[in-house]
Amino acid sequence: MSQKIAVIGDKNSVLIYRMLGFDVFFTSEAEDARNDMDELANENSGVIYVTETIAENIMETIRKYDEKMLPAIILIPDHTGSRNIGKRRVQENVEKAVGQNIL
Repeated sequence: MSQKIAVIGDKNSVLIYRMLGFDVFFTSEAEDARNDMDELANENSGVIYVTETIAENIMETIRKYDEKMLPAIILIPDHTGSRNIGKRRVQENVEKAVGQNIL
């Protein structure tokens, strides 16, 4: 069974991912993003990319999926640039796995 890849974020930031064949969900509202993420997780999506701007408002939902193997939630910058939230999450996960910050 192949896993889908999806992207959640504002139209200006995520439209390009449609050309790569990803399932794209346009939203700038936290509640819509939560619903989309839950629906995608229930449909067995393997990876869900979420813009950092949206992620700031739905961190409790993202943390819920951090405890599970799938889907992998990856934070990406939006069209205005990075807020370094995704980078901090990677550093925290590496530190948890290795025991220290090697980045």
